[in-house]
Amino acid sequence: MNMPRTESPTPSTIAAGTTHGTLFTPPGEFTLASGAALPRLEIAYTLHGRLNSEGTNAVLVCHALTGHAHAADARLASGETISGWFSGVIGPRRAFDPEKYCVICSNILGSCYGTTGPASRNPATGTAYGPDFPPVTVRDMVRAQRLLMDHVGIRALKAVTGGSLGGMQALEWAIQYPAMVDAIIPIATSAAHSPWAIGISETQRLAIMNDPEWRHGRYVRQPERGLAVARGIAMLSYRSYPSFTARFGRTPVAPGDGHERLRLFEETPPAFAVESYLRYQGQKLADRFDANTYITLTRAMDAHDVGAGRGGVKEALGTIRARALVVGISSDVLYPPAEQREIAASIPRATYAEIASPHGHDAFLIEFDQMNALLGNFLS
Repeated sequence: MNMPRTESPTPSTIAAGTTHGTLFTPPGEFTLASGAALPRLEIAYTLHGRLNSEGTNAVLVCHALTGHAHAADARLASGETISGWFSGVIGPRRAFDPEKYCVICSNILGSCYGTTGPASRNPATGTAYGPDFPPVTVRDMVRAQRLLMDHVGIRALKAVTGGSLGGMQALEWAIQYPAMVDAIIPIATSAAHSPWAIGISETQRLAIMNDPEWRHGRYVRQPERGLAVARGIAMLSYRSYPSFTARFGRTPVAPGDGHERLRLFEETPPAFAVESYLRYQGQKLADRFDANTYITLTRAMDAHDVGAGRGGVKEALGTIRARALVVGISSDVLYPPAEQREIAASIPRATYAEIASPHGHDAFLIEFDQMNALLGNFLS
């Protein structure tokens, strides 16, 4: 089933009191894998499409490190329009067609886009948790999502999918709740975070913690320079040598190309276009994200290991009963194709597919023609 490119769909209307989506507050405390308990848990989520009377036509889309619940384009009740980060595969005649599926996406536990995390108010103090927010795991994220599924009335998931950290959640869903998940589509991800990926995460955290504004996580102002450097390091792992070469070459910055509007590091102007690009990406993240959240979520990724307490990675993946499409990206240096093939080889009902792209890890957010074809064929 070849899914052709279509025009952008009309955004669904989200009638909620927050730009982050609809809020759900489960009753009681939420106990984490560490044993710590959150006295109050809020989960921000969005729905696109209608859930059938049996509660069995849902697709759960899981976001990555700095993502949010708006996977699809949305129009808020206020009239504001939000562009979805996965809208290229959600919409009419796309892989996740809301006429066929109820597409749900929630902001993950520990994030800062509506779901409880370090930037949330601590009921015990009346101020943000900050560095006092307890460690969370990918398993905690999935258990919180399960509470949301029950609340919405979802009894079975046609598919759970996501890239990067989203793929880690997809794997955990299939292991923790095998009777509920029909299929998983983990994309460019890891079954246990590699030393390579942990090293990249640690350099980002050190960049944040080296910002004088950090103050051991008790900052008054965001350590935005540290966040910006962390994002620059991350962007290098999200793209590739061929991608940067084709896009930037050794092109110098030029008057009027936008670098003059960069607010951070203005005391040392960029010389090359690629420098300007990395600074721009860093500034964008610093303007929208939270440093303690970045530390919390990268540590959750580093701790991710589906085999922990389950006899090892291969043994844990071998228990997955769901059909699986494991998707790699030809130029991904963060979670290389070899790692994806290894995951696929360990899941009994898995097939492997690869996106051919020069764009590196982020290709799953760029190559939507290939994504629609792969996902559409698998789901059909």
